[in-house]
Amino acid sequence: MPPGVTGELYLGGDGVGRGYIGRPGLTAERFVAHPFGGPGARLYRTGDLVRWNPDGMLEFAGRADDQVKIRGFRVEPREVENVLLRHEAVAEAAVVVQADGAGKRLVAYVVPRADVPAADELRAHVARHVPAYMVPAAVVSLTALPVNRNGKLDRAALPVAKARPDEESYVAPANPTEEAVCRIWGEVLAVPRVGAHDSFFDLGGDSINAMRLAVRMRAAFGVPISPRDLFEHRHVSDLAGVVQERIFASLAAASAEAPGRI
Repeated sequence: MPPGVTGELYLGGDGVGRGYIGRPGLTAERFVAHPFGGPGARLYRTGDLVRWNPDGMLEFAGRADDQVKIRGFRVEPREVENVLLRHEAVAEAAVVVQADGAGKRLVAYVVPRADVPAADELRAHVARHVPAYMVPAAVVSLTALPVNRNGKLDRAALPVAKARPDEESYVAPANPTEEAVCRIWGEVLAVPRVGAHDSFFDLGGDSINAMRLAVRMRAAFGVPISPRDLFEHRHVSDLAGVVQERIFASLAAASAEAPGRI
């Protein structure tokens, strides 16, 4: 794999054994033929996910057997946890898959060090380090992560994250652009009412919906809108402002090219 891309770690060389005693099935799964070695050479599949850093060091990213599939994409929850732990305000983190009416989604649980970081701030932090489909749809702050008798994380005891924002938080759109964005978001995300301060993530947005929304908004406004725009400008009012800026810029460019026509 090229630097920065996660792959499974295989080990080769004289130190690799021949297999597991009395476990032919497991041996066949873990000890595989070495495609670049000599006759009979074997590689050992560790099950560890790693990636090369720019300085040539291997960085551990989790376990292959912990992978989950979200809307067709394979996701390693521990890799997302590691990214969250890089944030200075996060002391502990856990990422799980939850299902709601729209399907499966990633939910992150964090224990803050002191001040509770905003959920949008943490999602933006994750989006800067991993692909869009690995950004949690919801972030829940806890005073402590639940553990079982062995002191390990009890994922089953994690509270279920809210699927939608509270009705009391609704703020009506302030202008025609915000109204149009709310209408498009409501149609694509199957939400009956979208407000100006609603967040793409809180409404159940993910990478697939981001692509659909980008296409719809480009057609509606006639300006370039990318899926990344929805991750960087997560609230309706913020994205509507970006749309207006690009519309004005497009009109100004057209006016400069053909003076007097606009």
